[in-house]
Amino acid sequence: MTSAGGETMSGESRRLTLNDDVSGSRRAVVTSEPAWGQSMMAERGLLVLFGSQTGTAQDAAERVGREARRRRLRCRVEALDSCDLANLIHEPLVVFVCATTGQGDPPDNMKMFWRFLFRKSLPANSLCHLDYAVLGLGDSSYPKFNFIAKKLHKRLLQLGGNPLLPVALGDDQHDLGPDAVVDPWLMALWDKILALYPLPPGFEIISPDVRLPPKYTLHYLPEDSPHPESDLLQPAAPQAAPCELHPFAARVVFNQRVTAPSHFQDVRLLEFDIAGSGITFSAGDVVMIQPQNCPEDVQQFCQLLRLEPHRRFVLEPTEPGTSLPPLLPQPCTIQYLVTHYLDISCVPRRSFFELLASFSPNELEREKLQEFSSAQGQEELYSYCNRPRRTTLEVLWDFPHTTCAIPADYLLDLIPRIRPRAFSIASSLMAHPERIQILVAVVRYKTRLTKPRRGLCSTWLASLNPEQGDVRVPLWVKKGGMKFPADPATPVIMIGPGTGVAPFRAAIQERVALGCRGNCLFFGCRHQSKDFYCQAEWEELVAKGFLTLFTAFSRDQDEKVYVQHRIRENAKLLWELLSSENVHIYLAGNAKEMPAAVAEALQSVLQLEGGLSPSEAEEHLRALERSRRFQSETWS
Repeated sequence: MTSAGGETMSGESRRLTLNDDVSGSRRAVVTSEPAWGQSMMAERGLLVLFGSQTGTAQDAAERVGREARRRRLRCRVEALDSCDLANLIHEPLVVFVCATTGQGDPPDNMKMFWRFLFRKSLPANSLCHLDYAVLGLGDSSYPKFNFIAKKLHKRLLQLGGNPLLPVALGDDQHDLGPDAVVDPWLMALWDKILALYPLPPGFEIISPDVRLPPKYTLHYLPEDSPHPESDLLQPAAPQAAPCELHPFAARVVFNQRVTAPSHFQDVRLLEFDIAGSGITFSAGDVVMIQPQNCPEDVQQFCQLLRLEPHRRFVLEPTEPGTSLPPLLPQPCTIQYLVTHYLDISCVPRRSFFELLASFSPNELEREKLQEFSSAQGQEELYSYCNRPRRTTLEVLWDFPHTTCAIPADYLLDLIPRIRPRAFSIASSLMAHPERIQILVAVVRYKTRLTKPRRGLCSTWLASLNPEQGDVRVPLWVKKGGMKFPADPATPVIMIGPGTGVAPFRAAIQERVALGCRGNCLFFGCRHQSKDFYCQAEWEELVAKGFLTLFTAFSRDQDEKVYVQHRIRENAKLLWELLSSENVHIYLAGNAKEMPAAVAEALQSVLQLEGGLSPSEAEEHLRALERSRRFQSETWS
């Protein structure tokens, strides 16, 4: 038997079904696993484990899984914290795909694994039977580029693991993105793996022309079957502390614009009622919010794909052992799936175009999609998709013949789930009991596309009006990267331009409630009259002696003035604080140029007032970082 790609199959050990598409053309789809013996199945197994914060590492891990299945390997793809770590010693072949977050931290879904792996009690030969490879995904504009992948590779070596290849370090800053590293690394990886685990006799690699089966089969329920519970989140208190799988439906108390109506940037102060949730937090912690798509986009998506929003369905895993998506109710409506789960506003990745091409009944559309998914077409894909920030929904509009041919079974393979967004908590429970406040800059910008680009979560949050009824937002809290001194008498210097001031508002409220006066804040914005967040609050605290405030309004004079200029101007005061044995410095805000400029300003204070040489000043700051007396949290 020969597949659409011309490869030879042996006997009846593979079944292919031929799917008729709209144009009458046909495409082979693998529908079953190979029927060779169980021992061969056990021997040719691969485990792909990922640690992913934004979904990029998960997407890369899923790609490894697909390519493994094409090479007839039995493959599982799991988040690191979902894996039974005690069984890792029995795994012969593992590929780790991991991102680095924050200041060199592991993603949330690999933190338990990280703690386990670095236990000092683990014997040095624990993983001597393990062949492994590590793929890191990072951004070289951050100081700790791919720190987690490098450290993981080193630790696996220490525990006796056998690396198949050097660690791969994908870089978002590369013109072609991480794929510039991932593509050649994967080719080398498959050469190594197939040398260790050759294809069974009579089998070949499954051609890219053959579409793999979907992860889940979607079964529509009869229209007259009983309806499930309402799609709305219920505010009932959870059994345990709220988390990603069990968020708390917090009521929106107020949603207030804190920038002038004439200002280009819409920034909101939102407050949520968390009474009865069991949520506690400290200054520096973050609240995770699960956003949803806007009704207009949901309606357009359903129309494009000819889906009936109110039809209900259940999902069934294609392969045994595959768990159902934990955040989707069973049964579920199409409306709920598209509103709360499918990220139709994200910029689609290369894997999206690869799978979409396999559905296309239109030759012109299919050729273009195949080009976008090829290694040679990555520059053109970047120009079409990434540079203008074109969304998944907009891409589907551009390929109408293909879009209406997408089988519903493949929706969860094609489109990733909506990821939660993190916001620094901008309030203290001591000042606002049973409340969480956040400062949100509503993301809106222009590209060459006609329609302005909008941030999914910030736009949704800005649209919520608590005066129109009981408006609720699914949220939970997690520990942040910044930790403030336990002793409130410890003096702190906080540098927070723009919305970077949010965690410092929480810290100042907390410290003031404890009677602490050693609070020094550097705040910067464009105009005193337009975007001076919380101005009245700061001025009241200054008048009462709780706060020393330095402001930089960059556009209120001919020459631009930023927080780093104010640091240099107040070098004498800062040196007095910096020469104190226990002062703590905190920096939060945009990751572009500000952190480096602030670090240079602090070094100049150490040189001018402290008499240190440039290298001594640099080392002094590094020493403060190592002792956690200089902490920063920046974002791009």
